[in-house]
Amino acid sequence: MRSKLFVPASRPELFSKAMNSEADAISIDLEDAVVEGRKAEARAAVADWLRQPHRPSADKLIIVRVNAMDTAHFAPDVAAVVRPGLDILNLPKPESVDAVREAVRAIAAAERAHGVPRPVRLLLNIETPRALRLAAELARADERVMGLQVGLGDLFEPLGIARREVAAVAQVLFAVRMAAGEAGIEAYDGAFANVRDTEGYLAEAHMARRFGLAGKTCIHPSQIALANLAFRPTDAEIRHAVQVLEAAERHEAGGTGAYMVDGHMVDLPFVRRAQDVVALARRLNIHPSD
Repeated sequence: MRSKLFVPASRPELFSKAMNSEADAISIDLEDAVVEGRKAEARAAVADWLRQPHRPSADKLIIVRVNAMDTAHFAPDVAAVVRPGLDILNLPKPESVDAVREAVRAIAAAERAHGVPRPVRLLLNIETPRALRLAAELARADERVMGLQVGLGDLFEPLGIARREVAAVAQVLFAVRMAAGEAGIEAYDGAFANVRDTEGYLAEAHMARRFGLAGKTCIHPSQIALANLAFRPTDAEIRHAVQVLEAAERHEAGGTGAYMVDGHMVDLPFVRRAQDVVALARRLNIHPSD
């Protein structure tokens, strides 16, 4: 999931347009993008839309961000939107393992009520100091948790931390990636508010990819191509990964555990990384030029 396009739940006329975009996923937002007085209306619009067949491809993921668990909207949000067609529920501000498990129970109840054929997965937002400290525990709270997502605005603004302070951003990205790695799941970068600053968006996305994150949020369609570019393996990376796998096959047959590929020492961790790169390239149908 290189790119995830946010769409306000109060703008149902945009849902199908977002589905036909180049984003890997759309995230319909019932939380911050919807004012208090329109929460119920927006919730009903999302539920109505999910009842209709509208997925242009099997690869397009549908995510709904519900309201936080400490609000009156969480329970009706889950009851309304957990239905066939939803892939992932995005949970904002989880504060404990017990809270994540409570959310899972609510999701399971809605699945039974609506005859959902396969489990809806959970994407957890890491956007409070407590959640950042407990990120690894949250990531391992339940097998439905498929990823952790950085929420820098909610994390930094109350603490007076500058949103564009690279050192602070880097520390959070690294911490969240390590927590996700402990659980064997992915980590995702969050939003970048200045839609006109394409250089800033790309710089942050490239840093996130260097830190091992798998994708970044888009709050405007113009950011989709930037995210897809930043989290696309380069031709050089793919060629090197193919060389590593070819060498691994030869050396494994000869009983060698470590060897050189294009001047670089390679052993099992590098082989596993090469396998991931090649698998992503295949999924994206990328054929590097000679």
